[in-house]
Amino acid sequence: MVGAQCLLRRSDGPPAFAVTPAWGALGGQDLLTSRPLQWPHQCRSTSYLTDIVWWAGTIAMAVGQIGNFLAYTAVPTVLVTPLGALGVPFGSILASYLLKEKLNILGKLGCLLSCAGSVVLIIHSPKSESVTTQAELEEKLTNPVFVGYLCIVLLTLLLLIFWIAPAHGPTNIMVYISICSLLGSFTVPSTKGIGLAAQDIFHNNPSSQRALCLCLALLAVLGCSIIVQFRYINKALECFDSSVFGAIYYVVFTTLVLLASAILFREWSNVGLVDFLGMACGFTTVSVGIVLIQVFKEFNFNLGEMNKSNMKTD
Repeated sequence: MVGAQCLLRRSDGPPAFAVTPAWGALGGQDLLTSRPLQWPHQCRSTSYLTDIVWWAGTIAMAVGQIGNFLAYTAVPTVLVTPLGALGVPFGSILASYLLKEKLNILGKLGCLLSCAGSVVLIIHSPKSESVTTQAELEEKLTNPVFVGYLCIVLLTLLLLIFWIAPAHGPTNIMVYISICSLLGSFTVPSTKGIGLAAQDIFHNNPSSQRALCLCLALLAVLGCSIIVQFRYINKALECFDSSVFGAIYYVVFTTLVLLASAILFREWSNVGLVDFLGMACGFTTVSVGIVLIQVFKEFNFNLGEMNKSNMKTD
């Protein structure tokens, strides 16, 4: 999918949406934290529908989102969500070669840390799913602990959206990030639940009707949460630097998604202490890498120039 972004940015298409370092909708933030690309004025009059590069990028992004959805139905959320960050280093590397964008030494270090942290996450992640059927999903959704958690999230969202955001949203980046990240408690579990429920929809048994109702309900929740996230991500990008927003958003969003998934799917129940610490270290390493790539990408730092200045001083 990161290659698709580069293709779209090379084409003469309209102000399309480029997936920023994001990790969510359709299960991750990929669709959610998109922002319009800045195209030259002369490109806007061209017919992008006849541009092969634009179509290649669009199709590749669609295929990437389908793969993202399938990953959430087959692999534990605790693994898929943090690994969504791999789009950032690979996108930065491809952009440096295909689009000639500058990737400084801190960005390269961030790419290395993101990849290393992802490997640690894969090694220590849960090896099997805790919820594999519709009946198990329904049981988890009605669990009092999860219902209580959702009530707390809903009350917090209402407080943020109607009271705190109008007064402090444009001046405090954490307000919009909190709203979008808390909504991740609905988007990711809903995506995973849709995949589980869809498996029984076309079966000729009494549970198929219940599976259809559950799937439609989860689709409605997913759609509403995505729309609200789009609204507040756009608000945040109007007020704050997208690089800082993307880096903080990844950390907060992923943390809250993992918390919601742990409460709903109990994916941490079979994880030992060593694996838990390994995953915590892997996630921290990936987060540091994302911050280095995003926040310091405009930072002019070159080891060659540094060595030359040291030689002149000597």
